[in-house]
Amino acid sequence: MDAAVKAVLADYETRMAREWEVQSGLAPADFGKRRDEFLLPVGPETAQLLDILIRTQKPKTLVEVGTSYGYSTVWLANAARAVGATLHTLELVQEKSDHARANIERAGLKDQVVFHVGEARELLAKLDGPFDFVLLDLWKDLYIPCFDIMLPKLSSGAFIIADNMLEPVQARADAAAYRKHVRTAAGITSVLLPVGSGIEVTRFDKA
Repeated sequence: MDAAVKAVLADYETRMAREWEVQSGLAPADFGKRRDEFLLPVGPETAQLLDILIRTQKPKTLVEVGTSYGYSTVWLANAARAVGATLHTLELVQEKSDHARANIERAGLKDQVVFHVGEARELLAKLDGPFDFVLLDLWKDLYIPCFDIMLPKLSSGAFIIADNMLEPVQARADAAAYRKHVRTAAGITSVLLPVGSGIEVTRFDKA
């Protein structure tokens, strides 16, 4: 990892620590009102695992569903550069996408990333496959419909990583529904890992 990428990630992690102190003092209702203020990132442990998987799998096309402010985008783009891949990152809120884009440029990774702004299901429906590696990290009630749109566009051997399978507590019902749904699909092998906030690691293999 070069110095420019490290510097950008260090700034994100400083912000994470500062925001965690604020979030930990908020009631759930207050957090819900302010959630778009916060990074809500996958976290360093999950990001490192994503990096390892990408460098091992060597995908050509990566899709991130939920850019947010771009912490995971930097990790994914850095791994994409290492294997010669392209990352498509999708975000609903223009301000968040702009923030992520600025940091991607500061990290020297702009050639690896295509930014898309809009509703995730609409963007996924328009995006051409095949997808080799996907990170799902948006509002949890959208995981199942996004998975269903992506499934026909997955390459054989593709990975889907879904974040927030164990935390926060209020997302567990949607997370459990997603895991149950994914495991009923043909060609799927899937496992829950207690890394970070909990991730479902899913591999798709065509018959």
